[in-house]
Amino acid sequence: MRYEILGPLRVSDEHGVSFITAGKVEILLAVLLVRAGEVVPTDALMTEIWGERTPRRAAAGLHVFVSQLRKFLSRPGRAGNPVVTRSPGYVLTLADDEFDAHEYLRYLEAGRAHAAQNRHEQVAECLSAALALWRGPVLNGPCPGPILEGFVSWLTEARLDCTEMLIDAQLALGRHREVIGRLYSLTAEHPLRESFYRQLMLALYRCDRQADALKVYQSARRALNEELGLEPCRALQEVHRAVLQADDYQLAMAV
Repeated sequence: MRYEILGPLRVSDEHGVSFITAGKVEILLAVLLVRAGEVVPTDALMTEIWGERTPRRAAAGLHVFVSQLRKFLSRPGRAGNPVVTRSPGYVLTLADDEFDAHEYLRYLEAGRAHAAQNRHEQVAECLSAALALWRGPVLNGPCPGPILEGFVSWLTEARLDCTEMLIDAQLALGRHREVIGRLYSLTAEHPLRESFYRQLMLALYRCDRQADALKVYQSARRALNEELGLEPCRALQEVHRAVLQADDYQLAMAV
């Protein structure tokens, strides 16, 4: 069985893909998944499902949701159930099952290891495979409880880090023309993330588009000033200066 959380939550096996239609049962599975192998106390589960204002019969409701989840996860020929009662709450045992978030993190760590050795081709392969696992926002939207909210924030940031490292590898491999369109989208989606502006300026300069690279710097500076009252970081300023001076050596060192 495979659990997939990098997008709408779903479970797949040899018979196909299944979705949970009940929102609170879906939250229950998501919390148990992100804490797989750990006991999640009942109080924490109720907070994730209902927020801080839990109803009077929340404990009974949680028991019903657990029963529904066990029924959803039961499979013919599979001994036992992955959702186990263990004081003071419940634990999800993955056994030989797969979890796409764990697979994503394995690819990401492999990419970082290759990056430390300047193996750019291997970095690009690992991180492209990591990003290919994503089908949309984690759990397809915001989560009310602290466990899921923290997990979503962490994994979303890890996705941006992965994207940034992948583009650095692609630039090192001379694939600057391939990344320009994507970087324009990324700077629009994340206007305060200066690394994407830096990468876009490098890609444009290497495509003999010096004027466009300088316009990107002005866009970055304007966004940072208007939103935060800040000037661009040193790394971005140095790329700007190198583009102005057509300093190919400094720009080669900027990746």
